[in-house]
Amino acid sequence: MKEDIKELAEDVIMSTYSRIPIAIEKGFGCRLWDISGKEYIDFVAGIAVCNMGHCHPKVVDALIKQAQKLFHVSNLYYTKPQAKLAAWLTERSFADRVFFCNSGAEANEAAIKLARRFFRERGEKKRFRIISALMSFHGRTMATLSATGQDKIKHGFDPLLEGFDFVPFNDIRAIEKILGPDHCAVLLEPVQGEGGVVCPDPSYLKAVRELCDKTGTLLILDEIQTGLGRTGKLFAHEHFSIKPDIMTLAKALGNGLPIGATLATEKVARGFGPGAHASTFGGTPIITAASLATLRALEEEGAAENAANLGNYFKDRLILLKERYNHLIKDVRGMGFLIGMELDAPAGPISSACMERGFLVNTVQDKILRFIPPLIIKKKDIDALTECLDEIFKVF
Repeated sequence: MKEDIKELAEDVIMSTYSRIPIAIEKGFGCRLWDISGKEYIDFVAGIAVCNMGHCHPKVVDALIKQAQKLFHVSNLYYTKPQAKLAAWLTERSFADRVFFCNSGAEANEAAIKLARRFFRERGEKKRFRIISALMSFHGRTMATLSATGQDKIKHGFDPLLEGFDFVPFNDIRAIEKILGPDHCAVLLEPVQGEGGVVCPDPSYLKAVRELCDKTGTLLILDEIQTGLGRTGKLFAHEHFSIKPDIMTLAKALGNGLPIGATLATEKVARGFGPGAHASTFGGTPIITAASLATLRALEEEGAAENAANLGNYFKDRLILLKERYNHLIKDVRGMGFLIGMELDAPAGPISSACMERGFLVNTVQDKILRFIPPLIIKKKDIDALTECLDEIFKVF
């Protein structure tokens, strides 16, 4: 067996990722260290996952304590951590019921199935189509792939699942034109993260909600990337003063552990009865115990408030860079700690230059730097990154 971990991985793991050429060994808070001991300030957070940073003591403690009692029994039985986590989520959201699974794709898969079955159980068998947005991203399973509005994600997987229609994001008239009696739901991200950190007009989601109410169509909000404090509120849709019928969560829900959740109102949740849907590993005691500790820490430590306040500060610092380097930087946009900087050049070399200087930064859609740090990031870390970017942009 090869000793070099990167060479070993290249030999034995499927090539589904273009991996960055470092091997991470440990992390704490907003810091990561590779196997050579080099330290990095993390502005990726496991792709908007580790909202409370790496190895948060309260999450680690909950994980250890639960691991010493019970890992898994399946959903044939009740468990305390799962019930308490579901109660925490319903008490703080529009929802009455929660279905637990293992990932964001599975959460969206469940949402798609629930929307269709809700109408089927009411005898409205023709209502199965779902309207989604161009440039959206909802997952990699066949259903969520079919619901995703990016051709590059779908390439090579035909035939896709039938029943999805696509409209431009942030265009209410496009939905009005296409919405018909065979549609069961509209599926949207409040902010398109993988699509390039695209934020809607303030009135857009409210208009979508009103249109859904008028036509009896369900509104599904994919909050897998935007939820749990990322945008400065617990859920991004709270910025727009609306409530969905179904919402999906994952990523930050486990702070690095695999968990997804589909939340719904009591009325809609009745579409799922015993045997209608399931997940063997969905909501296991060990994962839900850690998830509950994550959410309690997020609330107790004011992580969403930090994202709101320092997110504005961070964006303002990036806008100053835009004004200084307007030949290179086209736009800075986002909410809270979900911020995109669109360049007039490939973003990869900028990301690589940041990594060499000890900062991990993500890129999407080729020309966009995406900043999605842990919500506990400090002002001094933001200052350090923006100073680093300033130095890099001087030579580009």
